[in-house]
Amino acid sequence: MRLFSYPSHMATSRALIFRIIELMMENPDAIYNIAFSGGQTPAMLFELWANEYSTITPWERMRVFFVDERCVPPSNSESNYKLMDDLLLSKVPLTPEQIFRIEGELPSQEAADLYSNVVRQNLFSRFGTPQFDIVLLGVGSDGHTSSIFPGEEYLLTSSEIYAASVNPYNGQERVALTGIPILMGKHILFLVMGKNKAEIMKQVMSKESNLPAAFVAQKAKNVEFYLDDAASDLVR
Repeated sequence: MRLFSYPSHMATSRALIFRIIELMMENPDAIYNIAFSGGQTPAMLFELWANEYSTITPWERMRVFFVDERCVPPSNSESNYKLMDDLLLSKVPLTPEQIFRIEGELPSQEAADLYSNVVRQNLFSRFGTPQFDIVLLGVGSDGHTSSIFPGEEYLLTSSEIYAASVNPYNGQERVALTGIPILMGKHILFLVMGKNKAEIMKQVMSKESNLPAAFVAQKAKNVEFYLDDAASDLVR
């Protein structure tokens, strides 16, 4: 596990964009299947990417998948797909065939089953589990990641690829990439920003922690954390 800290939200986002492009350049003939997380944290990353780094990104070799989704229509302001589409996908030369959204307008289990099949059909499987080239994750203020909340730890070892989950604070249904395919990802990149994440990051970094984000941090092979100074304040 490696941890990188930067002085601002913008610097952190830029560093992560460069890292993704760097990874894609390591094998210039390969297609990269990348799973993106939702939420507000990556919003600046998406906007910077579209406005400043579009011309140096090999879009033709990228296929976009989603780590998680809220069970809302794609036009809803809470949709992870809508956020990414508004800020990035609609502004760069990606074709519809390169973008695989979770159908959040469906019931959560149906959407999870359908997306699991989509991922199985489009990704190489290792030991029976589809393998993403890059998985971009965040850390919630409660230590959740990929819409796997504390109390839903069973999803970390589920045999499903994607599964239905529920936000315990508002009851909203979601779809989440489960623990095993996350761990199977070739590169796991966390983006964590803001002073409100400092305390939970201290817990995530603890070897005694059983938080969902800590599970990934402790068990995945190639894990990198990209944090701003505020989020990393208590773990330096």
